[in-house]
Amino acid sequence: MEKKGKITVEMLLTMLYTGLKGPRTEARGGEGAQIVLISTKGRYALRVMIDLAEHQGKDYVPLKELARRQEISEKYLESIMKLLVKAKLLNGLRGKGGGYQLTRAPEAYTVGEVLRLTEDSLAPVSCLETDNGCSRAGMCRTLRLWQGLDRVIQEYLNGVTLGDLLNTGSEGDNYVI
Repeated sequence: MEKKGKITVEMLLTMLYTGLKGPRTEARGGEGAQIVLISTKGRYALRVMIDLAEHQGKDYVPLKELARRQEISEKYLESIMKLLVKAKLLNGLRGKGGGYQLTRAPEAYTVGEVLRLTEDSLAPVSCLETDNGCSRAGMCRTLRLWQGLDRVIQEYLNGVTLGDLLNTGSEGDNYVI
């Protein structure tokens, strides 16, 4: 493999998550299944948050409108919206003129904040998912590698805001390792 150029976080994550096999694969489809880092719920939550940021104003955006624009079923989207409202990322209003709106400016939300609500874990390997670690941590030669990857993932996701995602060609697109 040539060592020309820089590796972006997107390239690194694509390489790692399409090729790794391990304990998490059994829970996600059996032997040899690919690891999926971000669930549909997480991707949809980000899409909706970006949509609300694009259409922010003093009016609430109806669920039906969000569902139509994002091509997500209203029923599934409603469960995501409840989660976002409960975490106070959104305000929700019922009735005529009701819908959803952001509680803060788009620049005040990080991608990491949104995804931590929707995902069981953002850790690249199962041994990082608990505070206890694993029984092999003392002799594991790859633990530091996974901790470093986890740190890169967290820093990257916490460094990209909804505001960044609204602007094409923003800093978030140029993050390099």
